[in-house]
Order: sequence, then structure tokens, then C-alpha cells
Amino acid sequence: MRKDIVSNEMRPKKELVRIVRNKEGDISIDETGKKSGRGAYVPLEPTAIEEAAKKHLLDQALNATVSADFYDELFAYVKHQKARKELFGKTK
Repeated sequence: MRKDIVSNEMRPKKELVRIVRNKEGDISIDETGKKSGRGAYVPLEPTAIEEAAKKHLLDQALNATVSADFYDELFAYVKHQKARKELFGKTK
């Protein structure tokens, strides 16, 4: 279980995507969930990413300035992952 920074609720890790800031200050999507650095979790919901961008929630959680381009990249990634999950179904 991990805490979603958009809703502040605990959720299973598989329902979230981890965003990480490494010690050089680079911010990236952590597809494996194993990159080192400060991490924050957002849900696999495009509307939640829009809310995170509007309120700059990742900026606060990662103590860094997150560009609008990164939020766009994150939105596209989440939209793609959600579509894959719907297409291939849930794995148990």
C-alpha cells in the first residue's frame, strides 16, 4: 500500500505510478518502482494527473519545480497505461 498524493488515500501499489527525483534533481516516471531517489505516487487516472498539474502537487511532494512538459508526459503515460489495463484486463 502506498499513499496517493492527489487524494491522500492509501492504495495498492499496482493502482499507482511512482514519480522520482534523483539526487541530481532530475524528475522521471519510475516504471519499475525501484529507482533510487525521493518518490511520490499518483493514481493511474488521467483526471487525477490533471488535478496534480493544476495544483502543482508533484512540486510540493518532490521539493522541486516540475515542468508543464513533464505533466504532459505523465498524462500521456497514465492514459496509455490505463488503456492497456482496460484492454488486457486485470491480472490476479
